Amino acid sequence: GCHRPLSIYIHKVGDAKNIPNLLAKAVPATATYFMTYVLTSGWASLSCEIIQPFPLLCNLFYRYILRNMDDSSYGAYTFPYHTEVPRVLLFGVLGFTCSTIAPLILPFLLVYFFLAYLVYRNQILNVYVTEYDTGGLYWPIVHNTTIFSLVLTQIIALGVFGIKESPIASSFTIPLIISTLLFNEYCGQRFLPTFQKTPTKIIIEMDRKDEHCAEEMHQKLQSSYCQFRSRNLNLHDTSECSNKPQSVLSSAEMGDVARVEDLENSTSALPSLFK
Repeated sequence: GCHRPLSIYIHKVGDAKNIPNLLAKAVPATATYFMTYVLTSGWASLSCEIIQPFPLLCNLFYRYILRNMDDSSYGAYTFPYHTEVPRVLLFGVLGFTCSTIAPLILPFLLVYFFLAYLVYRNQILNVYVTEYDTGGLYWPIVHNTTIFSLVLTQIIALGVFGIKESPIASSFTIPLIISTLLFNEYCGQRFLPTFQKTPTKIIIEMDRKDEHCAEEMHQKLQSSYCQFRSRNLNLHDTSECSNKPQSVLSSAEMGDVARVEDLENSTSALPSLFK
């Protein structure tokens, strides 16, 4: 019983060597499905993007049913990066992986990318509202997806050449995979630190929030200090205590005066840190 899962794992590891061959056999069988997917989800999504049915219905509902003519209540939306960017990347992966086995999908993808360029360019420039610029933070995602597509395509090509029993073509494909991975590592070390900076708009908003919290933190510091003092000494009494001669003040009072003066110095310098 205990050795059975181990044998299953060993069998799966042994089958991992046949992954290129399995991909080379499985991808052509799904080519028809992916072509249909490009036609339905790709071309149809572009038409819906042009028509904008949901904002159109909201506009009609506000204008003719609620009689609300204020455009601010149903204004333009921001560009849906969370749905459109993954769709475009998925079509790119399909184009790379199916190009070697089912090249019939390439004309459909070519038409899709041409129409997508026209549609998204018009929508971003004339329809959607750009709230702030992220400084190209989506570019590493696009780069990693493209590298993954290239490696997957080369692995599938390696499997195809293995099925065709072409050792020369297979031997030339392996350096391509290694070169692609090395290029990805070079791009990660050379260009990735550029995209790890926070956008300026977010930093400005954080600074403004800190400026609003500075006065509140200043008051909390004073109240928190007064809660834990052991003697009944007010902050305003320090002037009276400081006017006394040092011979009249006790050692405890002198210690309290010193601590209160240090607190005033630190709290007075606190708001300048948030400017």
